[in-house]
Amino acid sequence: MKTLVWIGFCQALFAALLMFTKKRSSASDKILSAWLTLLSIEFLTCGLDYEIFNEPLLSSSFLLFNPALFLYIKSLTVPNFKLRLVQLLHLLPYLVFEVFAYMIQEPFDLTNFFEHDDRFIYRMSFSIANVVSWLVYNPISIIYVHKHRMNLHNEQSTIKKNENLGWVLFVSIFYVVYCIVALLLAGTVYFGKLYPLIPHIYNYSILLFLVYVLSFYGLYQTKLPAKLLSKEIKKTPYKNSSLNEEMKRTISKMIIEYIETQKAYLNPDLSMDILSSDLKVPKYQLTEVLNTVIGQNFFRFVNKYRVDAVKKMLADSNNKFSIEAIGFECGFASKTAFYSVFKDFTGKTPLTYRNK
Repeated sequence: MKTLVWIGFCQALFAALLMFTKKRSSASDKILSAWLTLLSIEFLTCGLDYEIFNEPLLSSSFLLFNPALFLYIKSLTVPNFKLRLVQLLHLLPYLVFEVFAYMIQEPFDLTNFFEHDDRFIYRMSFSIANVVSWLVYNPISIIYVHKHRMNLHNEQSTIKKNENLGWVLFVSIFYVVYCIVALLLAGTVYFGKLYPLIPHIYNYSILLFLVYVLSFYGLYQTKLPAKLLSKEIKKTPYKNSSLNEEMKRTISKMIIEYIETQKAYLNPDLSMDILSSDLKVPKYQLTEVLNTVIGQNFFRFVNKYRVDAVKKMLADSNNKFSIEAIGFECGFASKTAFYSVFKDFTGKTPLTYRNK
């Protein structure tokens, strides 16, 4: 366990330094750098616990990870996000319990966790703070990522790797599972009288894994353009729609004619802004018609035309273009996007489809 925490300390601190020296750092980069620095301190204090007290004290990395993940995601997905001192209040519970852990030197001992002694109130407060932190920050973080990804599919026909925040969504969902397993392990240790440090070892092992993920992907994550960020979430989309059925059918016909007659899907940079400008129809009306009448978001609607165009070229025995060239010819901006979208629509790779 000692080796684990010292590796975690070194890795988190090194990653924080890399993020700190990143060129053209954004607010999200600064948050991640500070987050990794605090994680390195968390590993350091755990290592010192073993050196000084020969056992870990009752402190929680969750009270650090939960708000830090939330702030990082918010900085990536909210337009015009700015760092403010008041945001440090999110870390107040973590700092309070971290200080108290050293003041009263409460050991990490789940077997006697609910014993009614003079520190019972502290342990109950500690538990409630962790549960509330999980229940508040985790769902909000996932909602922010999901909202951003949905907005991208309604606005863009081509989504770059760094724009969809797939790795952030993975971290968010993985972290929820991690928290649930940690809770189950704690209950198993308490009721099953197993080795009491199993949850502690599990927590810091997974935390080290997350440090590697954050440092690797965070270093390559770029600031997202403001036009890709959604400013609001409509809980009940189109509930108060200003469009009647005839207007919806008219707009639907305009969209389809524009895409098919002008072959607008061949433009890899085609976006909802371009469509709205050319058709002289507000974006929110176009989005409503696409989702309710046509039954597809903008991304799938446009890329279906691109995939159909690719399929025709692949089926043409006289076509001498390479598969990658065909993808670019049909409006895809990159080989990765081409292969990913084509397989999503057809269930086959372009090469398999051509051979068939």
